[in-house]
Amino acid sequence: MQQPQRYPGQVPQMRPYAQPGYPPGPPRSGYPQPGPPMPPGPMGPSRQAGGGIPPHPYSMRPGMPPPPPGMQSGMDRKRPPDPRAAQQMRPPKKKKKIADKILPQRVRDLVPESQAYMDLLSFERKLDATIMRKRLDIQEALKRPMKQKRKLRIFISNTFYPSKPEGEDGEESVASWELRVEGRLLEDSVSAKLNDAGKVKRKFSSFFKSLVIELDKDLYGPDNHLVEWHRTPSTQETDGFQVKRPGDQNVKCTVLLMLDYQPPQFKLDSHLARLLGVHTQTRPVIINALWQYIKTHKLQDPHEREFINCDKYFEQIFKCKRMKFAEIPAKLQSLLLPPDPIVINHMITVEGPDSRKTACYDIDVEVDDTLKQQMNNFLLSTVSQQEISTLDNKIHDTVETINQLKTNREFFLSFAKDPQEFINNWLISQTRDLKTMTDVVGNPEEERRADYYYQPWSQEAVCRYFYGKVQQRRMELEQALVSRNT
Repeated sequence: MQQPQRYPGQVPQMRPYAQPGYPPGPPRSGYPQPGPPMPPGPMGPSRQAGGGIPPHPYSMRPGMPPPPPGMQSGMDRKRPPDPRAAQQMRPPKKKKKIADKILPQRVRDLVPESQAYMDLLSFERKLDATIMRKRLDIQEALKRPMKQKRKLRIFISNTFYPSKPEGEDGEESVASWELRVEGRLLEDSVSAKLNDAGKVKRKFSSFFKSLVIELDKDLYGPDNHLVEWHRTPSTQETDGFQVKRPGDQNVKCTVLLMLDYQPPQFKLDSHLARLLGVHTQTRPVIINALWQYIKTHKLQDPHEREFINCDKYFEQIFKCKRMKFAEIPAKLQSLLLPPDPIVINHMITVEGPDSRKTACYDIDVEVDDTLKQQMNNFLLSTVSQQEISTLDNKIHDTVETINQLKTNREFFLSFAKDPQEFINNWLISQTRDLKTMTDVVGNPEEERRADYYYQPWSQEAVCRYFYGKVQQRRMELEQALVSRNT
């Protein structure tokens, strides 16, 4: 193939235009040398011996006509950004994942002892899954009321104060008695430990919604024989109640205690209670017992599943032969009654040698399960979570350091194995990265070769360059003449 004609005498002295990251190549015949040769650097003479890129033959200037099609890619090159600015614009720290703690297979092959770390990771995943499942179970359990039955011991005591004759001070006292109603929870071994730890004990009145003491109506009349206490939102809890009345006769009294059920409980109608086997329970338990009866006796309509075909017992209770499931709560409302109060019959005695007499009664009450507080403390505890998070961050940082060291090792091993091939591949990679970072159009790897500029369009490009420079100088002279004449 015939080489293009060269014109060494017509080629002007061009400014050196070195591409970033590429050393200039040796001068070729017919082209002037752009500057002093590059001194040998740390890469050795092999890098300088490679075909470096010659000075750029064509630079765009104002007033210059558009370049030929073959030169467009080499002219629209953008300068790469400042490396210091690139270091400052670092991406935000990515969120650490579980997969980031896994060591690469290459590292595991190099360090067989790392298998113990991988076994620990596997065990940690199983442990985390178990703890998460247990936490969900605890959360579901806390949604349901957790109650346990405890014994509440009630002490009913009365003290008699006999009459005193008129003394020197002129005061005369009338015979009277005083009735006290008090109580406390009987502690088991678990609750005793919690109370020793500083837990506040419940007041006696907190177990009841209302308390009524009914005295003998014949002795104290219709207006003074009842003593009532009812809970209000502003009620102050107390450890007991006391009643004082004049009298020197034995008095029959009835103590009515209405327990404060949480959640509320209801007494079922006698017919429905016998049918379901439930006397006093919460609304969800009653609804569930009703559904179990419907399912056991197959009362649900097989074709219209939202309807219930009542049997003879349901007909007597609900007064209908057929009803919808949605109608059950409304029909059940009239069958739910307030629970029965606890009735204690007591005799206030004023006879005998002892002026103070006490009787004890034990009743069953429902209190919050002590396990519920421990579950809440477990879910709300953040100390262990913070410690685990700190250790996880250390593990992530260590694994990241190991990966970086692995990359450095592979880099230097590749360089030691075949330096020339490594440098060539590295330059190609850097060129590709530079093209991606700077939005370069064209093929920089082809343009860095000197043969690229021996193509037929190079002579026309030089002519266009000088034509543009002449036009630019002409415009500057015309502007200078106009400004001088004005």
